[in-house]
Amino acid sequence: MRKTLFLIVLVLSLLPGAANAGLTIGSKRFAESEILGEIVTRIIDNAGETKAVDKGGLGNTGIVFAALKHGDIDMYPEYTGSIALELLKDKTTPSLGALDEQLNALGLGVGVPIGFNDTYALAVPEQLAEKDGLVTIGDLAKHPELRLGLSQEFLNRSDGWQGLKKAYRLPFSSPQGIDHGLAYAAIGNRQVDVIDIYSTDSKIKTYHLRVLNDDKNYFPEYQAVLIYRLDVPRKYPRSWQALQILQNRIDADEMIKLNGEVELAQRPYQDVASDYVKTELNIGSGSGISAGRRSFLRLLFGPDFLLLTEQHLLLVFLSLLLSVIVGVPLGIIAARRTGLANPILSTVGVIQTIPSLALLAFLIPVLSIGDKPAIAALFLYSLLPIVRNTYTGLTVISPSLIESAIALGLPSGARLRIIELPLAARTIFAGIKTAAVINVGTATIAAFIGAGGYGERIKAGLDTLDNGLILAGAIPAAVLAILVQWGFDALDKAVTPKGLR
Repeated sequence: MRKTLFLIVLVLSLLPGAANAGLTIGSKRFAESEILGEIVTRIIDNAGETKAVDKGGLGNTGIVFAALKHGDIDMYPEYTGSIALELLKDKTTPSLGALDEQLNALGLGVGVPIGFNDTYALAVPEQLAEKDGLVTIGDLAKHPELRLGLSQEFLNRSDGWQGLKKAYRLPFSSPQGIDHGLAYAAIGNRQVDVIDIYSTDSKIKTYHLRVLNDDKNYFPEYQAVLIYRLDVPRKYPRSWQALQILQNRIDADEMIKLNGEVELAQRPYQDVASDYVKTELNIGSGSGISAGRRSFLRLLFGPDFLLLTEQHLLLVFLSLLLSVIVGVPLGIIAARRTGLANPILSTVGVIQTIPSLALLAFLIPVLSIGDKPAIAALFLYSLLPIVRNTYTGLTVISPSLIESAIALGLPSGARLRIIELPLAARTIFAGIKTAAVINVGTATIAAFIGAGGYGERIKAGLDTLDNGLILAGAIPAAVLAILVQWGFDALDKAVTPKGLR
């Protein structure tokens, strides 16, 4: 068993990381961050010094910062308020130079102020604000009946809900958690009354929202900057110099316009960034992933289709291989040693109940982002059907067959190899097939930590409320699950002797 676990760790350690692919630019999972990350990527690419890779939409602040410290990404757009309050736990919101000095101790730096302040705020529908006289955040305290829908990150940030609630003495006990990308649809459908927003969100006017005044000045400034690993300017001086063109280049109005291109016009953020780099920065840049509106078939079989398919297959089948290597022996142990059956089956059962995003969050501090934690999570989820089916297949064998084998003098290992495993093979194979099909669907979650696959499209579609993009990711995943099912059915018929069918 120790050798098996060592093999799994070895396989995961050999997987290539983002840090091996030139300069890797990360971003958080919302349009503005992804646009800025892609602009940075294209500027570096055009500098011609190294290849830049855009690893957009990785998740919240904590995940992206962990990836930066771990070396899986080299740089990403961040905000001064988030750096001070959320990352450094410095309540004084120091200057950019002071932030840089504190980050230097972590091997990181901050610079290139982009030119706009994207602070947090709370917003309510204009009609509701007029009816209830809502002008400031403090006015919310007079209306405890209001329904708050706040992003999960805002609910848990040190500069988020808990501090705001205390500062304004707000009476709301448990606001509803909601993804930032879906919050506007929720308030537009009157499912919630109050949401947290970014001041450069393009949907504020579209949804006729009133931004409540922060009359206690609770929120600090969130000036957009680049946070990077300290070796970047030294290793890539030309690329670093090229990025200086962004200093104070984008103001709030311009950022709102760029966000609107993605969130309202539903253009891919890659195209929006490409156009900005070419037209506003006068830097030659390759075209994005699309040009204008596309038919669904062109979207479905776009230029990223083969790459996403390759990534998805790698996630599914490498994790499945590891789970077979571990799961079958565990099932054998559970069947052979009755005292261990309940602990083994209970453990793999409990693992299956852990929510996928929670499991990924547990694995990120150990394995960082990308393929490694995704494969580890899928491996753990695959164990239950394989272990249980192996156990069941071995324990339902007729006792008279086992007794006959013992009477013939077959040792335990030979009985297992010659009689028990062949008789249990179809049941074990069914467990492997079930694990593979489940993995195809579960692997879409991996995109939220930068592991790629069809989930990339689903993630982008959720960010922009683009049903076409969501379907362009969901349909290939569903088709792949069916193909995997058929493939395993055909393999089962091919390898199983007629007498055992």
